[in-house]
Amino acid sequence: MSKLLTKITQELQDFIKNQKIFFVGTAAQDGRVNVSPKGHDTLHVLNANKLVWLNLTGSGNETAAHVLKNDRMTIMFCAFEGKPLILRVYGNAKIYHERDAKFHDYIKLFEENTGSRQIIELEVDLVQTSCGYSIPFMDFKEERGQLNSWSKKQGKEKIETYWQEKNTKSIDGFETDILKK
Repeated sequence: MSKLLTKITQELQDFIKNQKIFFVGTAAQDGRVNVSPKGHDTLHVLNANKLVWLNLTGSGNETAAHVLKNDRMTIMFCAFEGKPLILRVYGNAKIYHERDAKFHDYIKLFEENTGSRQIIELEVDLVQTSCGYSIPFMDFKEERGQLNSWSKKQGKEKIETYWQEKNTKSIDGFETDILKK
């Protein structure tokens, strides 16, 4: 049932493109393991071994803090509709902020969003598929618009103030480098 692959096949790339949610797992050497759900059209597969996702402003910034300490990352997708499948991609991540040239290369892939915080690039070294037979069917209703509305209302300056208050350290006290110049 489970398969290990060295790349994201075209069939799996198509599967990823159709997903409405994905989950990101990271951990530093010490402290807590973090799993974050992500939505909207914020992930793009660049090739069979690289993907990027737009990390939007949130109440914490655990992923960034963990990647600075340990660049391992797992992204998981689950089929809630159609043929059952769980897909995990494993690799090493890099974080790009607005101050980085790569951020500006990648941001063009995404819809404009005032809450754009970082872009994460994942170099994939292992892909795992598994059956997903126990995953329930769920119907997608619609995207939630609250985060985008909130971000627009705040504007860039207030978003940066929010980052200063909520996004500079992880819950374990690790730096996130979000406001580093």
